[in-house]
Amino acid sequence: MNFEGIIIGIGAFLIIGILHPVVIKAEYYIGKRIWPVFLIGGFFFIVLSLFIESVIITALIGVLGFSLLWGIHELFKQEERVKKGWYPKNMRRQ
Repeated sequence: MNFEGIIIGIGAFLIIGILHPVVIKAEYYIGKRIWPVFLIGGFFFIVLSLFIESVIITALIGVLGFSLLWGIHELFKQEERVKKGWYPKNMRRQ
């Protein structure tokens, strides 16, 4: 039996599931100005995935990289959700 696909699927699910609250917390505490960190991290992990031989690890590193890039979009959308009142605004951050 080949379990690589299932392992990659579970890993992708976990990566996306973990990054969702990370984006929410990042927007809450820092704001959307943290987007360059997501950009650099995303490109770093995408490039890193090109040099890894293991299919499972390279796939998961690639998923992490592209999820970080998608997180940039979500940071800006999260700011809109906060303005709509769907999420709380951090009153200590101006």
